[in-house]
Amino acid sequence: MSLLRTLSLPALLILGMVGFDSASAAGDLTRRSEALPDLVLGSEASDYSMSQTEYQLETGKAYQLKIIASGRKEYAFQAPELATSIYLRKVEAGGVEIKAVTLTELEFEDAGEAEIYFVPIKPGKYRFYAKGLEGKGMQGVFVVR
Repeated sequence: MSLLRTLSLPALLILGMVGFDSASAAGDLTRRSEALPDLVLGSEASDYSMSQTEYQLETGKAYQLKIIASGRKEYAFQAPELATSIYLRKVEAGGVEIKAVTLTELEFEDAGEAEIYFVPIKPGKYRFYAKGLEGKGMQGVFVVR
Protein backbone atom coordinates (compact mmCIF):
# COMPACT_ATOMS: atom_id res chain seq x y z
CA MET A 1 0.00 0.00 0.00
CA SER A 2 1.41 3.42 -0.91
CA LEU A 3 2.28 5.95 1.78
CA LEU A 4 -0.29 8.45 0.42
CA ARG A 5 -3.05 5.86 0.55
CA THR A 6 -2.01 4.75 4.03
CA LEU A 7 -2.18 8.33 5.34
CA SER A 8 -5.36 9.38 3.50
CA LEU A 9 -7.61 6.61 4.83
CA PRO A 10 -7.31 7.61 8.51
CA ALA A 11 -7.66 11.29 7.54
CA LEU A 12 -10.93 10.58 5.71
CA LEU A 13 -12.25 8.59 8.65
CA ILE A 14 -11.43 11.39 11.09
CA LEU A 15 -12.99 14.06 8.85
CA GLY A 16 -16.12 11.95 8.53
CA MET A 17 -16.41 11.60 12.30
CA VAL A 18 -16.13 15.35 12.92
CA GLY A 19 -18.91 16.17 10.47
CA PHE A 20 -17.21 17.18 7.24
CA ASP A 21 -19.27 14.56 5.42
CA SER A 22 -22.46 16.54 6.16
CA ALA A 23 -21.25 19.47 4.06
CA SER A 24 -22.79 17.90 0.96
CA ALA A 25 -26.13 17.11 2.64
CA ALA A 26 -29.04 19.50 1.97
CA GLY A 27 -30.70 18.90 5.32
CA ASP A 28 -33.51 16.72 6.55
CA LEU A 29 -35.83 16.49 3.55
CA THR A 30 -38.63 14.96 5.65
CA ARG A 31 -38.95 18.28 7.50
CA ARG A 32 -39.50 20.37 4.36
CA SER A 33 -42.62 18.76 2.95
CA GLU A 34 -44.70 19.97 0.04
CA ALA A 35 -48.42 20.31 0.74
CA LEU A 36 -50.49 18.39 -1.79
CA PRO A 37 -54.02 19.54 -2.71
CA ASP A 38 -56.47 18.37 -0.03
CA LEU A 39 -58.37 15.16 -0.70
CA VAL A 40 -61.99 15.86 0.22
CA LEU A 41 -64.28 12.84 0.50
CA GLY A 42 -67.91 13.68 -0.28
CA SER A 43 -69.47 17.04 -1.08
CA GLU A 44 -72.84 18.77 -1.23
CA ALA A 45 -73.09 17.74 -4.88
CA SER A 46 -72.44 14.03 -4.20
CA ASP A 47 -71.77 11.85 -1.17
CA TYR A 48 -69.44 9.83 -3.42
CA SER A 49 -67.22 12.59 -4.81
CA MET A 50 -63.47 12.91 -4.37
CA SER A 51 -61.84 16.28 -4.90
CA GLN A 52 -58.73 14.67 -6.43
CA THR A 53 -58.34 11.48 -8.43
CA GLU A 54 -54.63 11.77 -9.24
CA TYR A 55 -51.50 12.94 -7.47
CA GLN A 56 -48.11 13.26 -9.19
CA LEU A 57 -45.22 12.54 -6.79
CA GLU A 58 -41.45 12.10 -6.92
CA THR A 59 -39.35 9.61 -5.01
CA GLY A 60 -37.24 11.14 -2.26
CA LYS A 61 -39.44 14.23 -1.91
CA ALA A 62 -41.43 14.85 1.28
CA TYR A 63 -45.18 15.45 1.05
CA GLN A 64 -48.09 16.17 3.31
CA LEU A 65 -51.62 15.19 2.34
CA LYS A 66 -54.69 16.35 4.22
CA ILE A 67 -57.67 14.03 3.87
CA ILE A 68 -60.98 15.63 4.80
CA ALA A 69 -64.19 13.64 5.27
CA SER A 70 -67.38 15.60 4.73
CA GLY A 71 -69.33 13.38 7.13
CA ARG A 72 -71.95 12.58 4.52
CA LYS A 73 -71.01 8.89 4.68
CA GLU A 74 -68.55 6.71 6.52
CA TYR A 75 -65.32 6.71 4.52
CA ALA A 76 -62.43 4.28 4.92
CA PHE A 77 -59.47 5.68 2.97
CA GLN A 78 -56.99 3.03 1.83
CA ALA A 79 -53.87 2.97 -0.35
CA PRO A 80 -52.28 -0.39 0.55
CA GLU A 81 -49.68 -0.58 -2.23
CA LEU A 82 -48.54 2.99 -1.60
CA ALA A 83 -48.27 2.29 2.13
CA THR A 84 -45.54 -0.28 1.46
CA SER A 85 -43.71 2.06 -0.94
CA ILE A 86 -43.25 5.12 1.28
CA TYR A 87 -41.42 6.24 4.37
CA LEU A 88 -44.29 7.28 6.68
CA ARG A 89 -43.09 10.10 8.91
CA LYS A 90 -46.32 10.68 10.85
CA VAL A 91 -50.09 11.05 10.78
CA GLU A 92 -51.83 13.92 12.55
CA ALA A 93 -55.49 13.59 13.48
CA GLY A 94 -57.64 15.12 16.18
CA GLY A 95 -54.74 16.90 17.83
CA VAL A 96 -52.76 13.67 18.05
CA GLU A 97 -49.50 12.91 16.25
CA ILE A 98 -49.23 9.23 15.33
CA LYS A 99 -45.89 7.72 14.42
CA ALA A 100 -46.09 4.30 12.83
CA VAL A 101 -44.23 2.13 10.34
CA THR A 102 -47.17 1.85 7.94
CA LEU A 103 -50.75 2.97 7.47
CA THR A 104 -53.50 0.47 6.76
CA GLU A 105 -56.62 2.64 6.77
CA LEU A 106 -58.03 5.98 7.84
CA GLU A 107 -61.64 5.42 8.84
CA PHE A 108 -63.90 8.46 9.16
CA GLU A 109 -67.22 7.70 10.83
CA ASP A 110 -68.17 11.40 10.87
CA ALA A 111 -66.76 14.64 9.50
CA GLY A 112 -63.07 14.97 10.27
CA GLU A 113 -59.60 15.25 8.86
CA ALA A 114 -56.20 13.62 9.05
CA GLU A 115 -52.88 14.72 7.64
CA ILE A 116 -50.29 12.24 6.37
CA TYR A 117 -46.58 13.16 6.14
CA PHE A 118 -44.57 10.82 3.91
CA VAL A 119 -41.74 10.35 1.43
CA PRO A 120 -42.27 8.05 -1.60
CA ILE A 121 -39.35 5.65 -1.98
CA LYS A 122 -40.44 3.47 -4.91
CA PRO A 123 -41.73 4.58 -8.34
CA GLY A 124 -45.01 3.20 -9.64
CA LYS A 125 -48.76 3.75 -9.85
CA TYR A 126 -50.64 3.16 -6.61
CA ARG A 127 -54.41 3.11 -6.23
CA PHE A 128 -56.21 4.88 -3.43
CA TYR A 129 -59.90 4.51 -2.66
CA ALA A 130 -62.69 4.64 -0.14
CA LYS A 131 -63.12 0.97 0.76
CA GLY A 132 -66.39 -0.43 -0.55
CA LEU A 133 -67.18 2.72 -2.52
CA GLU A 134 -64.86 2.19 -5.48
CA GLY A 135 -67.83 1.31 -7.71
CA LYS A 136 -69.35 4.69 -6.89
CA GLY A 137 -66.23 6.40 -8.27
CA MET A 138 -64.33 6.92 -5.02
CA GLN A 139 -60.93 5.93 -6.30
CA GLY A 140 -57.81 7.51 -7.68
CA VAL A 141 -54.10 6.99 -8.23
CA PHE A 142 -50.77 8.19 -6.89
CA VAL A 143 -48.24 8.32 -9.74
CA VAL A 144 -44.72 8.19 -8.30
CA ARG A 145 -41.80 9.00 -10.61
